[in-house]
Amino acid sequence: MSIIDKALGAVVSPILDIVDKAVTDKDQAAAIKAEITRALILERSKSVEARMQVVLAEANGESWLQRNWRPLLMLTIVAIVANNYLVAPYLGAMFGVGLTLPLPSALWDLMTLGVGGYIATQGVREGVSSWQQGQVAREQAKAGRLGDEIDARR
Repeated sequence: MSIIDKALGAVVSPILDIVDKAVTDKDQAAAIKAEITRALILERSKSVEARMQVVLAEANGESWLQRNWRPLLMLTIVAIVANNYLVAPYLGAMFGVGLTLPLPSALWDLMTLGVGGYIATQGVREGVSSWQQGQVAREQAKAGRLGDEIDARR
């Protein structure tokens, strides 16, 4: 859960409690709470959509570095994690020497964001590809039906 989600939860929960106390009609209170929740979900999805657009723009960029900086960063973080939890403990056990690198929580957050961006990008690519294949299939089906109708009229 991100800091923004925690902050929203801290703000929204008291607001929903106030709605419960201020509105006596339970159905109306439920409708108001549902509307508030829907608005928050919509705003959150807009934020995710904006992030996804940034990742897509980078993935389709002209520069090699622009397209690959996220994977390079992720590989660097994975190398640090692998060193700290695989290599260093074995070197320490075998030779008494193992160098671990400090891993701030911000790197974990960055890795989570990077992996999330990668997953979102792949999902969008697959979704667009499926949609395009569906469009082609629909056009082919229309053309086939029209061809059959033309043949039937001859």
